[in-house]
Amino acid sequence: MTEAIPPQIAEMIDAGALFAVSHSGGKDSQAQMIRLRSIVPPDQLVVVHAPLGRVEWPSTLAHIRATIGETPLILAPARTDLLAMVRRRRTWPTPAIRQCTSDLKRGPIERELRRYLKANPRLSGRVVSCMGLRADESPNRAKRPALKFSERNSKAGREWWEWLPIHHWSKARVFAEIAAAGERPHWVYAKGMSRCSCSFCIMATREELRRAARPPPPCRRVYRA
Repeated sequence: MTEAIPPQIAEMIDAGALFAVSHSGGKDSQAQMIRLRSIVPPDQLVVVHAPLGRVEWPSTLAHIRATIGETPLILAPARTDLLAMVRRRRTWPTPAIRQCTSDLKRGPIERELRRYLKANPRLSGRVVSCMGLRADESPNRAKRPALKFSERNSKAGREWWEWLPIHHWSKARVFAEIAAAGERPHWVYAKGMSRCSCSFCIMATREELRRAARPPPPCRRVYRA
């Protein structure tokens, strides 16, 4: 299905900007990667993954590598993980205060993108940070603009945009696009999970948390670079 590309995105493609695809291993990350491969030249694409250590689902990194082809993969590890964060703060993150997202994902990913831009002057500091957030996931995500200029990150000669390429897609379309590309989604969906990324996500249901805690516990499968 052919879709309109925002004019700012078309300009960034023509300018040779970097398109950085944040990839959790989940269905939405995988679907946005499929879309971006169809519109962005391969030499302008990179995938960025923030590994979550002992709370990441087993085989997540292998799944990402198996579905991104030859696209370069950047790892953006945090200095801690969810369980250590909770132990230190003595409280869990909440939907309103999501330190897990800012400290374990967004911050490390932005750090690595700044490093990548500095190491690759051919990009002239231009980057489009792409995320697979969708409007029908929650009221808050529905309110988010699909395209936003990042004043906070557009410093030191950088031009930084944040784009949600599949913001308007339904869950059914996400799975359909994955199947049409000849790919399979992460194995956790077949096991009844609605989310992929952190196995103990604060947005998970009680039953999903029970599944996450069953042996072999995901928290014992630590990814080491």
